[in-house]
Amino acid sequence: MQILLILIVVLGGMGLSVEAGLLGPLGSQVGELWATLSIFGVGAALTFFLMLFFSPRDSPSFFSQPPLLLVGGILGPVYVVVLTVVTPVIGIALTMIGILAGQVFQSLIIDHYGLFETMERKIDSKRIIALFFIIAALFFMAKG
Repeated sequence: MQILLILIVVLGGMGLSVEAGLLGPLGSQVGELWATLSIFGVGAALTFFLMLFFSPRDSPSFFSQPPLLLVGGILGPVYVVVLTVVTPVIGIALTMIGILAGQVFQSLIIDHYGLFETMERKIDSKRIIALFFIIAALFFMAKG
């Protein structure tokens, strides 16, 4: 089961690379913020239709959730604007490696302390080595 979930995550990451590649040209055509709005508009419309057919009708209210849980609504557009502005300048691969480095670094901290009600997974030497290799990849790609 874990292998299937990892495969799904890898495919999702591949989709983000495609999104980054599409956002650069879109941003140069309509502007970075319009490109970001269009991505979220299309995504919101799709999510709305999926909710109509697949969301449980008795789920808790969106408005009753703690505000901290809604911070992702701020982080998502920031991420998309970064993709839109940076990708045309440094390329998709370097952008994705940089994002990966930031994600893994922050994820290690979140896992280590069990933040956001996640299960604690302490930082160990294997995780530090993995982060080191990602940072090394970032360094080599930036110098290449």
